[in-house]
Amino acid sequence: MIIRAVEKTENKIIDAVVNIHLNTFKGFFLTFMGKGFLRQMYRAYCYHNHSNLLVAIDDKGDVIGFLAYSTDMSGLYKFMIKKRIIPFAWYSLGALIKRPKIFIRLIRAFLKPNESKREERYVKLTSIGVRPDVKSKGIGSLMIDKLKSMVNFDDYAYILLETDADNNVAANNFYLKNGFLLSNSYVTKEGRKMNEYHYQGNS
Repeated sequence: MIIRAVEKTENKIIDAVVNIHLNTFKGFFLTFMGKGFLRQMYRAYCYHNHSNLLVAIDDKGDVIGFLAYSTDMSGLYKFMIKKRIIPFAWYSLGALIKRPKIFIRLIRAFLKPNESKREERYVKLTSIGVRPDVKSKGIGSLMIDKLKSMVNFDDYAYILLETDADNNVAANNFYLKNGFLLSNSYVTKEGRKMNEYHYQGNS
């Protein structure tokens, strides 16, 4: 197995990432937005200069896991708005027709650049998923280890991630096991309780 970054032209790998997302995050907001929306989102990670995807590829050449991250979340959201707002709008239509109430939530998502700004520089681990048939084999931990090895903690204060606080024991324990410390808990405007974790390197 190898773990590596994704090139912007590797559309088949990005499609594999989308499929893993759909099978891993069933019932989540982004999953409801559909395959086309997710494809545009993960392509944006590959095109944005300060973001990317890591993928775990098995001996057969199949993508079995992915990790999305950014060192400039504010810039990533601005890039999505400036460069990809038309395809995002197009792929949002189906979801909006099915559930018009998500419009406000979608607008909030695209207004996140201001929410993402902090005084300190940080790396945001935004999403991590492993193909369901190979879960519990340490693939997620290996991808996190790869990200840790890429981060210069002299330049970045920490790696940050957020996950649901309620009914999510396995994920919370997974991040604690991988050296993340609970930094903050908060409730979103939709009433979703979230935990924020930081990993600050070995110092």
